[in-house]
Amino acid sequence: MKSFRRITYPYVAWILVMILAPMLLIMLYAFTTAGNEVTTFKFTLANFAKFLTDRDYIEVLIRSLVVAVETTAICLLLGYPIAYCLAKLPEKNNLLMILLITMPTWINMLVRTYAWMGILQDNGVINNILGWFGLGRVKMLYTDFAVILGMVYNFIPFMILQIHTSLAKMDKSLLEAANDLGANRTQAFLRVTLPLSLPGVISGITLVFLPAVSSFFIPKLLGGGQFVLVGNVIESRFLTAGDWNFGSAISLIMAVIIMLSMWLTRKVDATPASAGKE
Repeated sequence: MKSFRRITYPYVAWILVMILAPMLLIMLYAFTTAGNEVTTFKFTLANFAKFLTDRDYIEVLIRSLVVAVETTAICLLLGYPIAYCLAKLPEKNNLLMILLITMPTWINMLVRTYAWMGILQDNGVINNILGWFGLGRVKMLYTDFAVILGMVYNFIPFMILQIHTSLAKMDKSLLEAANDLGANRTQAFLRVTLPLSLPGVISGITLVFLPAVSSFFIPKLLGGGQFVLVGNVIESRFLTAGDWNFGSAISLIMAVIIMLSMWLTRKVDATPASAGKE
């Protein structure tokens, strides 16, 4: 037991320095007024009231949540069939396809987003191809479409891998039993495959929704500054305006929203398990 505790000391120290200390600083700035010294800080809720009572900020928050939900939904609709097909492949081909899906994540996300700027611009690859077919050029960069596309491209591997893991671990004899009992492919999928893959779906939704709702450089680059989300507001408060108190308050509000969403997804994930035990 003592040796186990010694092993955990570095991890505890890492959590204290890299997670707990920054969160305490955010809470300190969020609940205080601006000041150069700790003694000049005064407790206040004005930073939260400023955000929650300003219509523009509420619209930005709603837009961020809508974009995150849309991104998550698209990743789920595209990712589930891909993960399902991968799980059906032989093991050798399966590993190769997983490698191809994860390879883009080896490149920095910022670099990948810059690449999409070149693809979507007016003289980019897609518009040149459309020009060859005489279809005319389409405005894609600095639009809502570009932002959603960039988020789906960057986050969909997380959805695919989580669902694929659940499907790969599924006991194939359950499908054989369903077939023996007279279930067709659709019935077997709805009653066996889909319920057993729900843990992977929930994990994938969590891993996509959380970064999507707080993303700031994807809408900044692909949206051209015209598509403002909560992440962009927080960035501007810290780096441009120097208003750390207000930026910390917004960050804390987003942290609460993220924790609530994680709690809800865990509740949804626990419901099938409890129902199965009954």
